[in-house]
Formats: sequence, C-alpha cells, structure tokens
Amino acid sequence: MSTNPMQPEQNAPMRERLHSLRHGIAAACCDAYCSLSPPANAYLTGFRGSASALIVTASEAHFLCDFRYTEQARGQVQNYAVIEVAGTLETRVGEHLRALDVQVCGFDPAVTTVHQRTLIEAAFRGDAARLKPLPGLVAGLRLRKSPDEIEQIRAASNLAEAALHDVLAALEEGMPERECAARLEYEFKKRGAQGAAFDSIALFGPRSSLPHGAPAGKTLERGDIVLIDCGCTLEGYCSDLTRTHVFGTMPGAWFEEVYALTLSAQEAALAAVRPGRSCRELDAIARNIISEAGHGEHFGHGLGHGVGIEVHEAPRLNKDADSVLDVGMVVTIEPGIYLPGRGGVRIEDLLVVTKTGCEVLTQSSKELKVLGV
Repeated sequence: MSTNPMQPEQNAPMRERLHSLRHGIAAACCDAYCSLSPPANAYLTGFRGSASALIVTASEAHFLCDFRYTEQARGQVQNYAVIEVAGTLETRVGEHLRALDVQVCGFDPAVTTVHQRTLIEAAFRGDAARLKPLPGLVAGLRLRKSPDEIEQIRAASNLAEAALHDVLAALEEGMPERECAARLEYEFKKRGAQGAAFDSIALFGPRSSLPHGAPAGKTLERGDIVLIDCGCTLEGYCSDLTRTHVFGTMPGAWFEEVYALTLSAQEAALAAVRPGRSCRELDAIARNIISEAGHGEHFGHGLGHGVGIEVHEAPRLNKDADSVLDVGMVVTIEPGIYLPGRGGVRIEDLLVVTKTGCEVLTQSSKELKVLGV
C-alpha cells in the first residue's frame, strides 16, 4: 500500500475533488462510494490506466489495481492508498467494502454494468449492506472545468488543428479516406498526443452525407466534398472539431448554399451561448434556422456535447436536454446538413462558457476553401 507524495500546489485540485465527492456521498446518505469507470477514476485520482477501482469513505480513500498498473498508479494517483489486488476487480471491491464495514455504498448506474454490480454485491454482503445508485454524482463534478483543465483542452485543440492543417494541405487526388484518417492519427501521436480522441472521420464526395460514417476506400476526386471530424487526447484531455471543404472545384451552387446555411446556424448558436442558457434552447436556435430554410429533416443529431476527459460527456445540447450552461463548461457547437446521395456539411467548434458569453477555442478558419489548387 502506498500514496503518491505530490507538491501541495499539484495536489490541491485532486484534494478538492475528493472533498467534493465526500460531500456528495454524505448528502446522499451513503457511507461510501465505489467506481470502476476509467474516466471517472482519472478525474478523481489522476490515474490514466484502463482498469482500476476506487473506494471512498469519510475517512478512507482506496485505489485498487492489479499488478499491470501498480507502478503506474504509484506515480500518478494522488490522495489515495494504492492497493495491488489479484483476481476479479469487482469481487475485490465488494470484499474491501465489507472489510471497511460499509453499510450503504453509492455507485453510478450509468457506467456500472449489471454484471459488475452483481459481482460487487456477491462479495459485499451482510444484513444491511447494499449498493445505492447515485446517478451523475461524479459527472456533475466534471461539468465545470477548472482553468487548468481548460488550458489542457486548449492545448489538445491546438495540436489537433495543426495536424489537420497539414493533412489538408497534403491532400492529393486518388487518396483514400482511410489514408487521410490514418495520416491525421499519425500526426497526433507524432506531435505528442496519446492518440485520437475517437476514430477520426474523413469522408469524401457523396459519402459526406453520413453524419458519423467510417472512412472507407473512397478515393478523392476533383469536385469532392471533404468532411473531416477529428480530435486528439493530450495529457488526458480531449479535443473535437469538424471542418468541411471541397477538393479541386466546387460541386455546385447547391453546396455553397448548404454550407452558408450551416455556418449561419452555427454562428447564431455561438452568439447565443451564455451562462443560464438552456441547452435545449440553444439547440433550437440553430435548428430553427435550418428548418426554416427547408432542411429540418437533414439535421438529425444534437447541436453539441460536453468535452473533457471524455470526448462525449455532459452536458448534452439537443432537443431533449434539460441542462443549463454555466461558466467553465466546455462544449461543442456542431450543426450539420446531410443530403443522402449528394453530400453533407458539418461545422464544429469547441468553446468554453465564460461570464459574458463564450471563448471559442477552435481557431481554424471556417471559410469554405477549395483544397488542392
């Protein structure tokens, strides 16, 4: 068992997160909280591995991992006792809860599978012992980013944009979509990122009408639309942006009209961002512009989402969202119009909500460019 001694200024954010978690545990009338979620555990402890568990009580903070991650955890985990375990992690969690004499342990049902819960409960047994769902406890803590988190996200965004700029400049007729996506992800790692924040999307020509299409063997031709949605993970934080251009020549006036409409909707939504703004209302601002132009059925996804340790996290910006924007939230604004068989447009920026509106972190031009000329 060990703890990671950090400088006070380095340790302070993690101590505050642990304090806030304990406050939430007590407010929910629980005497412990357990988590096996890698993103949640990264936020709470600083650990970036793929398998771990944590148990927090009013006086104890235990971090459990197996032999593969012990050395890494001792270098990364802050404020928790690192305990190496063997066997099934869920079973070990249940046993530790029992050893700590926990009676009611909170967990997040959104990131804990039924199987995981069953295994924990099987080992965490007693006359009164039980698991209690606490949806959104850690997600709520992650909603508002600290200044340090915002700077990490900004750095990830800058890196991804620089890579995208160079990849777009090197596009050549005959290049397959898969190669374009692969070049992006190579550039991310070459420049110091852990990798892509999600599978990069590179779609050419009519295939750009697939909102989340996977890059395939389609090769680049003159007159093709080029839609690229990408982001990287840098020091544990993600970025996300989408740009749509054309290669060689414009495919037609219809495309320029659709692009201008999408950009108008995006800019209207960006201008409306402010603390206290309903996420549903913000979605409606962009959606109404597109619908009034006759393309409502061609904008079928939400306006945006939160970005942080995960590339898709709270809050969600869509027609059903009940969240309200607040200072420090980092979200995307990404309206799109997709015409099956013809092509599509999506324009996505990453921004942080400020006291007076927002700061757009994405710096790449949104001017419609003809590439390869």
